[in-house]
Amino acid sequence: MQQNKTASQQKSISPACWVPTAYFAMGLPFIAINLVSVFMFKDLGISDTQITLWTSLIMAPWTFKFLWSPFLEMYRTKKFFVLVTELLSGVLFGIVAFSLFFDYFFAISISTMAIIAFSGATHDIACDGVYMAELNKENQAKYIGVQGAFYNVAKLVANGGLVAMAGTLAEHFGAIEGASIEANKGAYTSAWMIIFAVIAVIMVLIGIYHIKILPSSQIPSTTKKTTSEIERELMTVIEAFLTKEHIFYYICFILLYRLAEGFIMKIAPLFLRASRDVGGLGLSLTEIGTLNGVFGSAAFVLGSLLAGIYVSRFGLKKTLFTLCCIFNLPFVAYTFLAVVQPTNVYLIGTCITMEYFGYGFGFVGLTLFMMQQIAPGKHQMSHYAFASGIMNLGVMFPGMASGYLSDLLGYRNFFIYVLIATIPAFLITYFIPFTYDDSKK
Repeated sequence: MQQNKTASQQKSISPACWVPTAYFAMGLPFIAINLVSVFMFKDLGISDTQITLWTSLIMAPWTFKFLWSPFLEMYRTKKFFVLVTELLSGVLFGIVAFSLFFDYFFAISISTMAIIAFSGATHDIACDGVYMAELNKENQAKYIGVQGAFYNVAKLVANGGLVAMAGTLAEHFGAIEGASIEANKGAYTSAWMIIFAVIAVIMVLIGIYHIKILPSSQIPSTTKKTTSEIERELMTVIEAFLTKEHIFYYICFILLYRLAEGFIMKIAPLFLRASRDVGGLGLSLTEIGTLNGVFGSAAFVLGSLLAGIYVSRFGLKKTLFTLCCIFNLPFVAYTFLAVVQPTNVYLIGTCITMEYFGYGFGFVGLTLFMMQQIAPGKHQMSHYAFASGIMNLGVMFPGMASGYLSDLLGYRNFFIYVLIATIPAFLITYFIPFTYDDSKK
């Protein structure tokens, strides 16, 4: 009786009360580790090679999360894992914050972030599970835009607001733009400690909020699958994936489509931040945060919306090559910035806006291709997860090498070579076969 009452109460909670916070909590750890930490380590004197290698490597859990997602079904509820991972990530971000005052802060913070990455990837699995379990198909469709919007709000807050806030705090603590790393290290240490402490507090508060608000009508299964049964099912799903028509061509396509982006993703913020005497643009954290957070986010959303309209009007087969071309516009913009090194903030902002617009517009093509040409079949959700994992590998590996290549070549030559690296993406996209017809009249 009490159980039914609790379930009824939870069902009465509007999705508007928890979908925004749940997906904000999904996006915040990913952005903090993948992008925000890059600025922090740069300000604290870590080399580009080390930054790109380790911040790319620790993103691996988001790539391989499909390997342990079936096992979560064996223990507790999806809500349980959402709460545990949110609270755990909050505590761990606190450890990252206070680790900055230690001599070996880089090793401590990177190893801690690796645990956060595993926690965050597990949170993603459980959060999507709650979404699908607690909402009917009508509400799933209704709130799909909300979840995407608040995931991007997390990006706006972290990569925009918090980065800009770090710059303001650093100035408050005595940092002088253009001074040596050693001269500014104390100020930047204090500033970034506060930023990561803020992230920690946000995650803990969301976790506490979700204890009461997040619904959980899930009843633990009385017929639990054994580990060996799950392993056999996983192997069956993988085998079915690898025997799909054109699958190896498709795998190459997924890897090459975002190859150039993988090289640039970590280097772009380092390039914007680096001093002009080493080939960078010497922008302040406040300037970068404003450009990324306001103009960049708006351009990304606009690009995604326009791409959706474009594809729905003409079909994916007719538009995919165009989407690939627009996806690679940012690399032209960054090559221009590296060669010319303009000082006009508006010109730089235009190029960054072009970057985000191109990403938003072109990424739609890859996502839809995986949904429409790779995922369909008996194991649709699992095969989409596999394709997403391969896509992330295509970004992770170039990202790991990008710092070394940038240090070796210099920013100018690095961006020129990345531009050349886009050619395989154009070729494989132009000739790609479609398994399923999506022609538009």
